[in-house]
Amino acid sequence: MLQNYFTIAWRNIWKHKLFSLINIFGLSVGIAFTLLIAAYVWHEVSVNRDLRNADNQYIIQSKWKDPNMGNVLTALAPMPKALKDEYPNLVANAYRWDGVTSTVSKGDKHFRESLQVGDSTFITTYGFKLLQGDPKTALNDPFSAVITQETAIKYFGKTDAVGKAVTIESFTGTKHDFTITGVLKKLSKNSVTNVIDGSNSTFFLPAAAAKFLGRSVDGWNNTGLVGLIELKKGVKPQDLDGPMRALIRKNASPQIAANLTPYLVPLKTFYLDWGNGTVKKMLYTLSSIALFILLMAVINFVNICISRSSQRMKEMGIRKVLGGLRKQLIWQFLTESVLMVLIATLIALGIYALARPYFADLLATDIGGLFSFPLYFYAIPLLFALLIGLLAGLYPALVLSSLKSIDSLKGKLDRVKDNVIFRKSLIAFQFGTAAVVLVCAIVISGQISLFFSKSLGFNKEYVLSAQLPRDWSKPGVQKMEGIRYRLSQIPEVSSVALSWEILDGANSGGLQAYKLSDNPNQAFASQMLLTDNQYAATYGIPLKAGTFFKPQYMPADSAQVVINESQSKALGFASPKDAVGQKFNAQNMPQLTICGVTADFQFGSMSSRIQPLTFVNVNYIPFYRYFSIRIKPGNMEASITALQKKWAEVMPGAPFEYSFMDEALAKMYKTELQLKKASYLATGLAMIIVLLGVLGLISLSIQKRTKEIGIRKVLGSSVKDVMLLFLKDFLGTVVIAGLVACPLAYWMMHKWLSNYAYKINLTPVPFAIAIIALILVTSVLISLQTVKAALANPVTSLRSE
Repeated sequence: MLQNYFTIAWRNIWKHKLFSLINIFGLSVGIAFTLLIAAYVWHEVSVNRDLRNADNQYIIQSKWKDPNMGNVLTALAPMPKALKDEYPNLVANAYRWDGVTSTVSKGDKHFRESLQVGDSTFITTYGFKLLQGDPKTALNDPFSAVITQETAIKYFGKTDAVGKAVTIESFTGTKHDFTITGVLKKLSKNSVTNVIDGSNSTFFLPAAAAKFLGRSVDGWNNTGLVGLIELKKGVKPQDLDGPMRALIRKNASPQIAANLTPYLVPLKTFYLDWGNGTVKKMLYTLSSIALFILLMAVINFVNICISRSSQRMKEMGIRKVLGGLRKQLIWQFLTESVLMVLIATLIALGIYALARPYFADLLATDIGGLFSFPLYFYAIPLLFALLIGLLAGLYPALVLSSLKSIDSLKGKLDRVKDNVIFRKSLIAFQFGTAAVVLVCAIVISGQISLFFSKSLGFNKEYVLSAQLPRDWSKPGVQKMEGIRYRLSQIPEVSSVALSWEILDGANSGGLQAYKLSDNPNQAFASQMLLTDNQYAATYGIPLKAGTFFKPQYMPADSAQVVINESQSKALGFASPKDAVGQKFNAQNMPQLTICGVTADFQFGSMSSRIQPLTFVNVNYIPFYRYFSIRIKPGNMEASITALQKKWAEVMPGAPFEYSFMDEALAKMYKTELQLKKASYLATGLAMIIVLLGVLGLISLSIQKRTKEIGIRKVLGSSVKDVMLLFLKDFLGTVVIAGLVACPLAYWMMHKWLSNYAYKINLTPVPFAIAIIALILVTSVLISLQTVKAALANPVTSLRSE
């Protein structure tokens, strides 16, 4: 009997090919999108969970009373090891590392690489697997290195790299060969090798290599290392609060002890919670979108199944006359709907496999293949197919099978006409959801356009940046200034600046500034930027008063600084001109003299207001990372080629790896850009699904009113009149759904925009665009559907019975 149900179900699906295609396609698209989002969410929440003893792994974070004394992300250098040595009953393992970048060479290959200089416990503590090498001894030698699988292929063309050597440059410009002692198996995403975006380590060196590089991984005044520990089983993170405070009081300076409060954060949640939970918020948003898209697809499927099932009333009547039981009719409907959902699910899995690479590229992350999930995952689509199949088939199965045989044979729909209101409510929900998604996509797109607009306060066009070999000494800065001058003489180059920062929000630190008449307790935080005198010209930062440092730096000018308008106001000056030549104090620095005031500009993300800024001459504090280069408008490819040639001439062996300011801004707003792309995709899918829903409902309406259309035509109605009849019926639903959706969309976008200090205004325009777009598209679809019925010969529809 079951085989018979499936045979008849397949015949009905095949008989109504167009209906089956529309219904199955709509549901499969919704399922596929949900599966892709689910896979992305699974990938993100799994970060750090593959580490050995992941439940006990923690990262030490720092809370500073004076935020300019240290970074939240880093800890005191000796802290992890001291905790393990002095509290072995609490701490099982410890690992600390210093992150640097340097030039790595192999023959004629030169690349700027991210190096992680840390303890030899790196491999064993986290259970990383080596394709080659001994994990216990791989980092014992000071000039040994462990590299990733991808890095081995990059330098040697194969993973068999143990015993081979690469040359690494120190911060003083000296070079030394490092022997490869281990090749890591491809790593899953984790916060040990990739603590935050932009810090993806590829080379892992022992702590003893820090001396050659010119770095230090020791000293209780060293606040710049990432510290991680593994707790013993049963130990809670709060149990370490006392020991950490005790170590700080015992070993650190009084100033650090008075300002620093360390605390532990579980590695399992660190990735999701970092940066005010940006990743977690993104996952909640995408999951909500996916669930709404799936719900729309399910509603659409149920709606079309109900609307099409009424065409089979005569079939039900004949089956009853021939002795068919109601139970058998119910099973037939349920089997057919479940079969359709199963087909849709299988197609969705195929769409998933095809779309996965493109979706991963869209969200700039890895997404697992179909066979990379736990076993229980594969039961979910089957349970889903069963549930949705029963839901879609239950209503027609119970209602249509309950009709009297005579009513079924006559095709009377009186018993089901009242449920049109219910189905219209479902359609209204779909329209409302589509309107919300469309409004959100428009607003998100507008806000992201603001991020890259010309109102940033500086000119980002034609500006590129490239990292430099490090020599953090005054002679090293002077050498770089000489190279900067030679690069600026290229005809294709407008100007070149030497600095620690580019305008991406990542600065070298800050200072506590206050008026001469105030005391240190009244100090305010000022972001510090280390630059030369060409920085404002290169980035097109307007100067309100004074000069951007002197053309030629002299040691006597070391106390001269440039500030922005916000700092000028914070120091109490009425205008930028009044500030020039005046002095102010900064904690732990000599008295500073203002030589210039720039206009305010957006240094970091628009999520925070423009902060006071202090430009300090890089010749005074000799720390730098970048050349920022403004290219003259024209043939960009030829300009970069000329620049690359000159770069190789003045800095042989230093890779010319550049990026434009748009790329730097894109990294800063990575999450927002992902959300924008996802909202565009969701909008497209929502429109497709809602229109398929309209298609299902309009088909039922036309079927029920075929005779009415015939009578109206006989009485003189035109095709236009018939089309307007249906348009009035459905467009009211669209308008009502849109009006209901607008307050919800406004609330959602107002809440999202509240995360930004600088944002677009929420005007009626996006809401009007969304509603008008839905009305227009729906009108076109309804018109195409009804014109066929309106053009049909009324004799055909009136001659039955």
